[in-house]
Amino acid sequence: MTIKHTSIMADVRRKLSAIPSDKRHKRFWGAILALALLFIGWLIYLGFSLPKLDTLEDYNPQLASKVYSTDGVLIKEFFTERRFYVPMSQIPDVMIKSVLATEDARFYDHWGIRPMRFARAILFDVLTLSKQQGASTLTQQLARRLYLTPEKTVTRKIREWMTAIQIERTYTKPEILEMYLNHMSFAHGTYGVEAAAQYLFGKKAHELTLPECAVLTASLQRPAYWNPIRYPERALKRRNVVVLNRMRAEKFITEAQYRDAVAAPLGVKERTGSELEGIAPYFTEWVRQNLQKEFGWDLYKSGLNIYTTLDSRVQAIAEAAMRTYLPKMQEISNRNLRKKEVLAKFLTPEQLKQDTVERWLTRKAFVDSVLNERAAVQIALVALDPRNGHILAMIGGRDFSESKYNRAVQAIRQPGSAFKPIVYTAAVDNGYMPCYEKLNQPVVVELGDGTRWTPHNYDESIGGKTTLREALRRSLNLVTTRLVQEDIPPRQVVQYARHLGITTQLDAVDALALGSCGVIPIELISAFGVFANHGVLVQPFGVMKVQDKYGNDLQKNSPQSKGVLREETAYIMADMLRTVAQAGTGAQAVSQYGFARPAGGKTGTTNDFTDAWYITFTPQMVVGVWLGHDDPALTLGNKQTGTNAALPITATTIKNAHIALRLPEEWLSQPGGVVRLAICNETKLLASPACPDVVEELFDVRYQPTESCNLHVGGRGRDRDKRRIRY
Repeated sequence: MTIKHTSIMADVRRKLSAIPSDKRHKRFWGAILALALLFIGWLIYLGFSLPKLDTLEDYNPQLASKVYSTDGVLIKEFFTERRFYVPMSQIPDVMIKSVLATEDARFYDHWGIRPMRFARAILFDVLTLSKQQGASTLTQQLARRLYLTPEKTVTRKIREWMTAIQIERTYTKPEILEMYLNHMSFAHGTYGVEAAAQYLFGKKAHELTLPECAVLTASLQRPAYWNPIRYPERALKRRNVVVLNRMRAEKFITEAQYRDAVAAPLGVKERTGSELEGIAPYFTEWVRQNLQKEFGWDLYKSGLNIYTTLDSRVQAIAEAAMRTYLPKMQEISNRNLRKKEVLAKFLTPEQLKQDTVERWLTRKAFVDSVLNERAAVQIALVALDPRNGHILAMIGGRDFSESKYNRAVQAIRQPGSAFKPIVYTAAVDNGYMPCYEKLNQPVVVELGDGTRWTPHNYDESIGGKTTLREALRRSLNLVTTRLVQEDIPPRQVVQYARHLGITTQLDAVDALALGSCGVIPIELISAFGVFANHGVLVQPFGVMKVQDKYGNDLQKNSPQSKGVLREETAYIMADMLRTVAQAGTGAQAVSQYGFARPAGGKTGTTNDFTDAWYITFTPQMVVGVWLGHDDPALTLGNKQTGTNAALPITATTIKNAHIALRLPEEWLSQPGGVVRLAICNETKLLASPACPDVVEELFDVRYQPTESCNLHVGGRGRDRDKRRIRY
């Protein structure tokens, strides 16, 4: 092979020597010229693919949108690139110096590229057979990040040089630095120094210290590899050996500053799962879904400012109450579900091969772990301001990381007795006052499928004539059912439910009186706000306004209110529900949880303790809680009523929320169309001096009694002081 190669080369030399020297000279320069023209043409071709000048001049980076609570707390960010733009005046000088020392110490001396630096880096890498030296200037890095792809080819490198030169011609050095510090990728998926500072250290960029700035700069070249959260030892070493050392070499810091910074801990803030999800994740996800319909991808890249109705203080109080009481409910539920037929549904085929269901059932810790995962007790909580519809707090499940399903706005669950106030509202509005009586005796109910059902009271009691106030206070099923069967037909109840904001399918059957048809939690909770707001329904909403990054309003929302009940009816219902909250099924809110303010409320429990509800209100706030399993075939456990299961969370939340917001203690003012009269408890007519048992009751003036008691007559005035008067 060597002999053949030698002969070929000799032949080439003979042919070249045969060409006259002047011709050889012309051909040589012709070839050089052709190559030059080709290179120039190639550069011109590349130039067509470079960013246009107007593109360079219109710097518009992707910015994260921020979501704020009504008390000014940042609760969430939406982004594809987590970036917040800040001017140079808000970036500490030490941050700028750390970047210059590490990435481009001669930044102010070049015009976008440094060919000699590139050549030295290539030579070093060739000699060391490695890729150690960074050859790109700071402007080149910015050009690559802004306009080019990260591929490593000669073509891309030439484009990078040309773009860097154009950037230098278009912007001043401070402007380029500002763009660089706001645009480049830092550790853990953050973009720009402000986002990195907030995420890694929990502070604003202008608050960064020298060691913290060095940590951020250390991650610039390879953010994933030098991530201080995942690889703290790597990040610490690069901070000290590379960044701080170069800052000292460039005399950007003194020897003393260098020693102090090297000795400083990494200082990265630990992040919990809840922090990563933000505050009120069910609420912010609901907001995101609604806003994306209008703003599309701008929601993630345009730096919108979203101002919500949520109050971070109320949200924190609600979550604290959930964390206190929900584990107790899970424990009770687990005790109830430790059964062979339940566990058999949850065991995997592999587990069933390993052992029998009976043997697995003897292992309490294992069974509880299975039930905690597969039979989790879930929650829906909503706190509203009934005066303006502001959603103050929202919880859609026990753990957003486990399930994104928002039970507060998506679930449809049977309300049980929590639906009864709608029945009684229809009655009161049609002239059946709180003293109206119905028999507390067994009834037969026709269900929607044609079958017959005999309901009973929770305590299995029966009795004689019972007033509507007393029936609601004790949540008597028999009286409520008779009211629907004999006085207020189901179709009328459906109409009132619609007026109060219930949108789900409601069957006009007798069983509707006991909450047999499903409702969405936020709608039922909002309906109670009508009683607290003088008969006016204000639609719940979560976003007050959306502004662009310049502060211009893009969307502005105001309360959408509608009068749906006569004020007299709303007041009488609020008063009846106050009896429930203070002396009825909700009385534990006062006696056990200390919520002694004037308030109305109603419990709700469905068959077999599947669903538990408690909704309570003051004129300033409505709070409602639902508890249950996603699978309605599972129950919470024996006696886990709305009183025992849901009320503790509701009462604790509304009590502490009123304290935190410093809301004054107040109750509804009695409208002119309502009177409070002393009546004979036996005849329900105006009390006479001879009536032995007198009660005070509210009446709509249209339906007030006008006649005095004709049963107790002839009494003497001195007997009046011996009468029993109740309120």
